[in-house]
Amino acid sequence: MAEKVLMKGNEAIAEAAIAAGCRHFFGYPITPQTEVAAYMSKRMPKIGGVYLQGESEVASINMVLGAGAAGVRVMTSTSSPGISLMAEGISYIAGSEVPCLIVNVERGGPGLGGIQPSQSDYFQAVKATGHGDFHMLVFAPSTVQETVDLISDAFDLGDKFRIPTMILSDGLLGQMMEPVVLPEPKDPVDNKDWAAKGHQDKRKHNVINSLYIDPAELERKNRDRFEKYRIIQENEQRAEEYLADDAEIVLVAFGASSRIAHSAVDMARKKGIKAGLVRPITLWPFPEKFLNKHAAHAKVFLSVEMNMGQMVDDVRLAIRDSKPVRFFGRTGGIVPTPAEVLQQIEKLNGGEF
Repeated sequence: MAEKVLMKGNEAIAEAAIAAGCRHFFGYPITPQTEVAAYMSKRMPKIGGVYLQGESEVASINMVLGAGAAGVRVMTSTSSPGISLMAEGISYIAGSEVPCLIVNVERGGPGLGGIQPSQSDYFQAVKATGHGDFHMLVFAPSTVQETVDLISDAFDLGDKFRIPTMILSDGLLGQMMEPVVLPEPKDPVDNKDWAAKGHQDKRKHNVINSLYIDPAELERKNRDRFEKYRIIQENEQRAEEYLADDAEIVLVAFGASSRIAHSAVDMARKKGIKAGLVRPITLWPFPEKFLNKHAAHAKVFLSVEMNMGQMVDDVRLAIRDSKPVRFFGRTGGIVPTPAEVLQQIEKLNGGEF
């Protein structure tokens, strides 16, 4: 059996990325993700990799674009306001069809907000990370171990589909320590025939670009990209179901909130209430297949989030508005308790839809 090590979430992210073959990191410190960058600054020089702290998040994401365009595995990490600053660069990356990994260890907002855990970047991650028509693959781990496991998947799927991917963590997962099994190291990937890394007259000249002056050409590019997104939506939806098959009250929660919802479901079951949980692992593509199959037997859905209800509409869309969808959450960096969620379940069980 592989040995478990006790690691802080942020540091486990960095070590898992290195194991996945990432040798290039560009970023800028911001609480509560700074340990990712700090860890990379120590490890990268020892393994022949590159760590560079940009003068800003804007500079860092454009360095990511350059490295990704050269075909290497590259990542950045930041926290909420940092993603806002990176938004233009992320759009350039998506438009250039360059794979990379972006980690967002969320904090409270809007504005400077606070440094406590939050999930208020859901809209930003899945609907409006940057300008234009594009998507990213967005993963929402709920444990440090799952974070480690999803890093490799994020890199692999990013390379497969040539898209940016995101790990949407938060200050709770980033700062907590849990035992993890680290993956076996992979060699850095160097087989991307589309990359701009010198051709030595052995292949055509590759150009990485997101600028298309001819509207018809840009439309073709966008339509081709959305055909790729359709394939991703069909094949890459992920979710975990817990006691959901006979549930009359189906909770929907992702990331750190799902741990709280899981406990609340256990408490409800002990009281004889048929509650269950569907935990989205991919936020884009949203796991509508998993939710929709429970709409037949559920009486009501409850979205539990650390924000003001950003996932609620996606739950409604997933079940085609066939059942009521209610919301409970805390914001501002306050983490809901299982008892608070149980209270909402009891109200719904009493018919307070």
